[in-house]
Amino acid sequence: MPDPLNAETRPKLVALIVAAGKGARAGGGLAKQYRSVAGLPVLRHSVALFLEHAQVDQVRVVIAEDHRAPYEAALSELMSDRLGAPIIGGLERQESVRLGLEALDLEAVAAGTAPPDLVLIHDAARPFVPQHMLGRVIAALTIGPAALPVLPVIDTLKRDAGGLSSETVPRAGLMRAQTPQGFRFAEILAAHRHAAEQAFTVTDDAELAERAGLPVTLVAGSEDAMKITTEDDFDRAERLFARPLETRVGTGFDVHRLGPGTGVILGGITIPHDQALQGHSDADVALHAITDAILGAIGDGDIGAHFLPTDPKWKGASSDRFLADAVRRVGERSGVIRHLDLTILCERPKIGPHRDALRASIAAICDIAMDRVSVKATTTERLGFTGRGEGIAAQAAATVALPADRP
Repeated sequence: MPDPLNAETRPKLVALIVAAGKGARAGGGLAKQYRSVAGLPVLRHSVALFLEHAQVDQVRVVIAEDHRAPYEAALSELMSDRLGAPIIGGLERQESVRLGLEALDLEAVAAGTAPPDLVLIHDAARPFVPQHMLGRVIAALTIGPAALPVLPVIDTLKRDAGGLSSETVPRAGLMRAQTPQGFRFAEILAAHRHAAEQAFTVTDDAELAERAGLPVTLVAGSEDAMKITTEDDFDRAERLFARPLETRVGTGFDVHRLGPGTGVILGGITIPHDQALQGHSDADVALHAITDAILGAIGDGDIGAHFLPTDPKWKGASSDRFLADAVRRVGERSGVIRHLDLTILCERPKIGPHRDALRASIAAICDIAMDRVSVKATTTERLGFTGRGEGIAAQAAATVALPADRP
């Protein structure tokens, strides 16, 4: 499968948001996906989180035929060329997903183009999915045909027998499934078509994949990715959006010497050069500086504290693994990376022609939009080790928002 960090060769990814349900259990006289949380419809929040992700090429929403007016009202001010026209769904969720997949396939045939390579199928009533969780689902699709975000069941389970507890159910190995669930497009479309032909129903798309014999990779979900179902859930959702955030800024600096080679690795991409950076890992000074900046913002040490430079396990390791780990640590704290600012110091190679490729690569690793990444370069007027062409340095600043009630 193509490299997911390369914006030109990575698979085409579509997010399919299912919003055709009536949502009656939540009350309020309006389908829950169109009710407001923090002043905006739930659907608006859900669509925006996918538009925010750098690796999502298009977002499509499956709606009920009689929901056109509330759909337009919910998304009227959300302007993006990556938001396509709504797709009319069916009476049940499974049918709505299939119709959404069929529409994507038919549109590709009509346009003479290939259908999507990958699809994320998401419930509209989950408006809090963290960007790093989306990234985990997408990354899992590089190694398998299906990915399912889950959380372990930590509460004791009891079986209800007419209002009395009849037994305790072992919870070992039990997981709570969440969305978005990710799939290779052709495989999940085939699974849905088979289910329609055989007239059987399932509880979610991952079960369809399982019944089709597709291995489903489990990835870590998030407690924040709650599904709004009841009126109490709306109260909780308001509290989550009202949760005060504090802004933290961290800085990072790294340097590596230059030696024999045919290219330097910077920001996760290889730039042709008559030398290469030397180090225990791949010596990517750009990603090392950004990693330290993020760790500094959350007060979690530095890159060397988590990945010992003397550990043979990291010899020659790709530095995107270090940065992805720092991003994961932000997510574990319910934090959000707001902005990354990177400055590369070198005489050669010239960074300008590669600036956007660097930004796209860093954004993909960090699961943030490209416009949240700044890459600059400067020389030192031939002064010092960088001026003499002996090495390359990088400095970075990371702006991170964390819940203010964290210790």
